[in-house]
Amino acid sequence: MTEKTRRQALVLVGLALVLGVVTYVTSRSGSQAGTGPAPSNRPGARPEKKTEPPVVDVKLELLQTEHDPLEAPERNLFRFKPKPPPVPPPRPVAPPPKPGDAASSGPVPVSVPMPTGPPPLPPIALKFIGILDAPGQSPRVAILSDTRGNVFHGKEGAIIEGRYKVLKIGVESVELSYIDGRGRQTIRLSGQ
Repeated sequence: MTEKTRRQALVLVGLALVLGVVTYVTSRSGSQAGTGPAPSNRPGARPEKKTEPPVVDVKLELLQTEHDPLEAPERNLFRFKPKPPPVPPPRPVAPPPKPGDAASSGPVPVSVPMPTGPPPLPPIALKFIGILDAPGQSPRVAILSDTRGNVFHGKEGAIIEGRYKVLKIGVESVELSYIDGRGRQTIRLSGQ
């Protein structure tokens, strides 16, 4: 079936539907006219007028017009927009001075907003559980444990768990920091 015959068939089906709807509407309005309620016997009562609904014109020429092709969507699941900047915290405002106060004659102090920097680093979540110190060896080895029960060990300057650096090992404490040197923290010996 070619495109032209397909369109003609669709037009014929549309016309048949319109003809069927018009026939149905006219037959319903004609059959209801005789079966309506009996007129009232009251004097001066007017019979109600039945109005037929208007017939809507079908514009078949709109089916023949060519439409513009749709544009490709611009949605891309792999394109991200930059995160909007954070909203600055509200500035505290000093209450207005009372008319009878002595401070009302002088200048009004202005509150200075606190500088906001990067958030502080989380604390190092390791426990210092012991020292391995052999008499013939000079460097001490710190033994540490995390919250999941994993055990780590390292000398001064060693990297533990790929994130922390052992800075100094004392008798009852060990000093750790993140690899980049930030977040320096002293962890005391725990009784585990």
